[in-house]
Amino acid sequence: MADIAYPAALPSEGRFIDRLNTTWHEKAMYLYMGIVVLHWIEHISQAVQIWLIGMPRPESLGALGLAAPWLVRSEVMHFGFALLMIVGLVILRPGFLGTARVWWNISLGIQAWHFVEHSLLQTQAILGWNFFGAKVPTSIVQLWVPRPELHLVYNALVFIPMIIAAWMHSHPRPEVASRAQCTCAT
Repeated sequence: MADIAYPAALPSEGRFIDRLNTTWHEKAMYLYMGIVVLHWIEHISQAVQIWLIGMPRPESLGALGLAAPWLVRSEVMHFGFALLMIVGLVILRPGFLGTARVWWNISLGIQAWHFVEHSLLQTQAILGWNFFGAKVPTSIVQLWVPRPELHLVYNALVFIPMIIAAWMHSHPRPEVASRAQCTCAT
């Protein structure tokens, strides 16, 4: 993949968003990855509840969902995670250069669709009216793929290019490293 041209250098001082992509980029990226891992923990705990413990799917609400079932049933928790993920991908994007940006963009594109799906779920929960004649809030791809499996796949498809991007960003080629505005490179 060819390097992608990087727009004008971001100032290390100034607007909050600029600092997130320069002097604070490494810390912001670690915080963001922590949120992503928490999201994964929710989906993995739901998978464990379904496939290892044998809980019925409607009762398999993940870790936080067991403590506060309304978070899952109202769609607030997963919509919130999906929103945080897309916001993080957009906000941290300017700090990525070259091929790392390409991988970050792939993750962003997949998360954009994932966010559309969660927006449909959240809309149905708010309206109290389920689309597609379903008994529960249902996303488009969920018409063919059960929700727990679908969201494990979505999260893997977002996470894998995100990790590739983060690794490439932290270990850039010399010509990319010379243009970096942050201290993420080791």
